Amino acid sequence: MNIVLIGYRGTGKSTVGRLLATQLGRTLISTDQEIVKRTGQSIPDLVAAHGWEHFRDVESEVCQEVGVREHLVIDTGGGAILRPQNVDVLKSKGRLFWMTASVDTISARIGGDTQRPSLTGTRSFVDEIADVLRERTPRYQAAADVTISTDGISPSDLTVTILNHLGMA
Repeated sequence: MNIVLIGYRGTGKSTVGRLLATQLGRTLISTDQEIVKRTGQSIPDLVAAHGWEHFRDVESEVCQEVGVREHLVIDTGGGAILRPQNVDVLKSKGRLFWMTASVDTISARIGGDTQRPSLTGTRSFVDEIADVLRERTPRYQAAADVTISTDGISPSDLTVTILNHLGMA
């Protein structure tokens, strides 16, 4: 069974994913890193050159490939849940953990990250986070097997929480 981390960018998926993989001796797959490897472009460059739809197409290819493997920790990009086929394949051999955080927490965590392109291109940074979360929350809720708030909780404690849900602590 795979451990699949879903949620908006900046909710702690990558950090917790690394801890889980290390603790369990599993391979960690970051779908965003796989996209960068596959395309040879950073995500901002890929989106600028080819648009979000192309990015989502490559993301879906990656999800289809890693979703059928087993015993992985999978750190998905924030929008992986936008395509039902991604959710279906990730759930086929995995348990999906939705990592949540408040707009303020997310803003504080990713405010200086230049590797995360704007999702709307028209809103202030905080407004964009709020708007995208409002749009995606129903999809995250529908996809998630377990929801975990990351506000004010250390990555090591979040790792223990996930392991407890899996009966592995």
